[in-house]
Amino acid sequence: MNRSAGETLDKAGAENFPVAPFFLPAAWRDDLMAVYGFARLVDDAGDGDLADPAATAALLGVDARPPATPSAQPGPPTPAEVAFRLALLDGLEHDLDRVFGAALHPGGPDGPRHPLLRRLVPLVDRRGLTPEPFRRLIEANRVDQTTARYADFDDLIGYCTLSADPVGRLVLAIAGVSTPERIELSDAICSGLQVVEHLQDVAEDLARGRIYLPTEDLVRFGVTEADLAAPTADGPVRELIAFEVRRARTLLDRGAPLVGTVRGRLRLLLAGFTAGGYAALAAIEDAGYDVLAQQAKPDKRRLAAKAAAIFAKGR
Repeated sequence: MNRSAGETLDKAGAENFPVAPFFLPAAWRDDLMAVYGFARLVDDAGDGDLADPAATAALLGVDARPPATPSAQPGPPTPAEVAFRLALLDGLEHDLDRVFGAALHPGGPDGPRHPLLRRLVPLVDRRGLTPEPFRRLIEANRVDQTTARYADFDDLIGYCTLSADPVGRLVLAIAGVSTPERIELSDAICSGLQVVEHLQDVAEDLARGRIYLPTEDLVRFGVTEADLAAPTADGPVRELIAFEVRRARTLLDRGAPLVGTVRGRLRLLLAGFTAGGYAALAAIEDAGYDVLAQQAKPDKRRLAAKAAAIFAKGR
């Protein structure tokens, strides 16, 4: 695995919840890190955060080059940057096709080119995974190139079905416990976690030209884009964030019973995922709902205590 791929996997430590904690069997940890590596790579391609985008494009056989002078200004990417990112995402989807081709025909001549996608081949073969959740993650990043505002909360949840829900579905598939009921609960948790992340990243997203807070809610609370660009949150912004925190918590509450449907180490893992969302919401509350002054990060002790409580109660 090359240095760039290693740097991508290293980002797991910055997540709200443990991606592949030590208590899981080694095979599960490897599988979860393979999924994380793919999802992180796709996000970095869509956000313009790749360490060496030109090298990644060449590796994938993408006939495109990054802009010679990427925009140094905050805000939306330039048309040239958007075109390059979309080309990279197309290249990653072609490499995903190679993953499933290699899983069906081992030893074939046209295996995946990127080292993080090569890690998916044994996982796909061993767990019988389908391409759909991986394609949804790519599509979410295509949406990010063309959509920077969401009219209402339903529109935002529609985006979460692409950007977040597939990850939970992959976790259930890796554990071999997918059922329609569990998938529905998992989707609620994952959408809740995505909303939490958007609340943590309001300032960072705005610097990229994106606002994930629904437009109708901005209007309802009298919040403008200039208010979101301020160094600290004023009263209306704090009220808006408190409102969205309640919505995120409702989603987590709706999905949390998933934990009680499984046992053992998987139960602990799902409790940890869910507790990460609750702990991040608590951090936002502790900051007085000011998500502009600094990013609210969950306290590890509080996260552990919440995970233990969810594990014990099963929700």
